[in-house]
Amino acid sequence: MPPVYQTSTYVMDGLDQPRAGYEYSRAQNPTREALERNIASLEKASAGVAFASGIAATEAVLKLLEPGDHVISEANTYGGTPRLFDQVLARYGIEFTYLDTRDPNKVEDAVRAETKMIFIETPTNPLMRITDLRAMGEIAQGAGAHLVVDNTFATPYNQRPIELGATIVIHSTTKYLNGHSDVVGGIAVTSDEEIAEGLRFMQKAAGAIPGPWDSWLVLRGTKTLHLRMAQHNENGLRIAKYLEGHPKVERVYYPGLTSHPQHELAASQMDGFTGMVSMELGSRERARRMVESTRLFALALSLGGVESLIGHPASQTHASVEPERRAELGITEGLVRLSVGIEDVEDLIADLDQALTGI
Repeated sequence: MPPVYQTSTYVMDGLDQPRAGYEYSRAQNPTREALERNIASLEKASAGVAFASGIAATEAVLKLLEPGDHVISEANTYGGTPRLFDQVLARYGIEFTYLDTRDPNKVEDAVRAETKMIFIETPTNPLMRITDLRAMGEIAQGAGAHLVVDNTFATPYNQRPIELGATIVIHSTTKYLNGHSDVVGGIAVTSDEEIAEGLRFMQKAAGAIPGPWDSWLVLRGTKTLHLRMAQHNENGLRIAKYLEGHPKVERVYYPGLTSHPQHELAASQMDGFTGMVSMELGSRERARRMVESTRLFALALSLGGVESLIGHPASQTHASVEPERRAELGITEGLVRLSVGIEDVEDLIADLDQALTGI
């Protein structure tokens, strides 16, 4: 493992002569740089720029824009994303249009001269919508805009958007890349050197950097990413199939199911379907009983750790989204989201079964 360079400042050989290029750790840190190279390589990109959280990485990417620029965003994203867009960045003159990006025609129709960015998640959080990355890349290229993809759910093990036309890929490294629920971080990767330089400047100027210990922890996580994701994928599919056949579950959202309306598209651009599964139980009371009754699935925010988690998007990850907007998206009071871990899948199914029995 690389050392943890718990270094804030570096000795210089003389004025304007930093030793090995290092002056101050807000701008350069060897442990952080090892992490940036690592994840850029996983995403088949040439550069990575790490930040203190996934939302900090998203903010830095959007701050590449100018007042008056226009962004087309997938409507069903992590709830903190539209909160950042509408309550923070819109105050600085950036305009946002929210669409169901499953329909490329809607996106193409929304493009205007000021459109500089198309921002998507695929699969989306928590409804597992799939956007055609190749189609979005072509639309963005034709508009002279950047396609930005939040790849947190899929990870580069399952999906590599830059190979399919994305300019920038964002991750919350808190989630699958780290995989152990013991760090908060984010990263943006790209093969566009001008964008990489802009992000490095933002990293230095705004200072939302991960510490060296956080960087080291994520590096540790990436060493087992392929092993963990294989098990997440296997367990997620098994549990989705189990839930699909349960009489108390009204609907299951999982792109690995052949019943998913975009299963073929998902299979064409993904190598696996992750451990993220959502289900509709019909009411808030039924959802409450479910999330409070599991024994192995822990009721908690976040996702992507080796342990299984269960949550209620309407009151947790998407609580900041207006109720009317949640209803339009289909994020109901009866929706429950699972982050399926790598435990024995029969134990996990037994846990869900006993919880569903109590509803």
